[in-house]
Amino acid sequence: MMTSRRSWLALLTATVLTLAAGTAPAVAQGRDVLVFAAASLKNALDEAAAQWQRASGKKVAISYAASNTLIKQIEQGAPADMFISADLDWMDYGQQKGLIKPDTRSNLLGNRLVLVAPKDSNISASIQPGFDLAALLKGGRLAMGNVDAVPAGKYGKAALEKLGAWDGVKDKIAQAESVRAALVLVSRGEAPLGIVYQTDAASDPTVKIVGTFPENTHPPIIYPIALTKDSTTPDAPAFLNFIRSPAARPIFERQGFTVLAPGGQRS
Repeated sequence: MMTSRRSWLALLTATVLTLAAGTAPAVAQGRDVLVFAAASLKNALDEAAAQWQRASGKKVAISYAASNTLIKQIEQGAPADMFISADLDWMDYGQQKGLIKPDTRSNLLGNRLVLVAPKDSNISASIQPGFDLAALLKGGRLAMGNVDAVPAGKYGKAALEKLGAWDGVKDKIAQAESVRAALVLVSRGEAPLGIVYQTDAASDPTVKIVGTFPENTHPPIIYPIALTKDSTTPDAPAFLNFIRSPAARPIFERQGFTVLAPGGQRS
C-alpha cells in the first residue's frame, strides 16, 4: 500500500499540530487531494491523476489497497478525501457508517472477471457450468483476493459457486490481501491460475487470460466513487468532477474498464 497507516497517522498528527498553531487556512489550501482507491485502479487512476495535475497544477496522492482495508482505515480516522471502491458493498458500508457524502456518490466504472495463468502456461479453460477447475490446477493453488472481504475474491467465489466449481477448489485457494496481490502470485509462477479483473490482466505482460467468467455468474462489477464526509481539501470536488468527466473516459477505457453512464448503466 502506497500510503501506510503510519504515514497517514503522521499526516493527521501534523494537521492537528498546525490547527493548534492557528494556521488551519494555509493547511487546507496547500494539502494535496488524498484518494483511497481499489488496488485494481492503479494504472488507470495514476494516469488520470497525472493528466489532471498537468492541467490544473494541483497534486493528488493516491493510496491503493483492497476496498475493505481502505474503508476500515477511513473509519479509523485516515484523512482521505475520496474513496473509490471495487464493489457496492464497501461503499454501502461507508455510507451506512456516515463516512462519505452521499450526494457525491455515483457508479463510475464496470469490469470483467477473468481466469489468468503465467504467460508461458499451456493451460486453456472453457468456463461453463461444471468445468473442472480443480483438474486444471494440477495440484497447485488458485490465487484469489480474500473471498470474504476483497471484492474480486467475493465476485470470484460467487462465480465458482454458480458454476459448480467451488467445492472442488475451496481447499486449494491462495487468498491474497488484494486483487493485485493475487495477480503477483500468478505472475511469479507461485500459483498456476488466478482470478482477477480483466484490467489487472491487461496491466501485466507476464500473465495471460485463459478464460472469462460469464457476467451472469456473479454480481455486476461496479466501482462507486464518493467524497468522504470529513474531506475539507478545496481541490477534492474538482478532481472528483474530472474523474467523472468525458476527458477521463479514454484513460479508463484504455485500461479495459467500462465507463458507466450517470445512472450507473454501461454506456
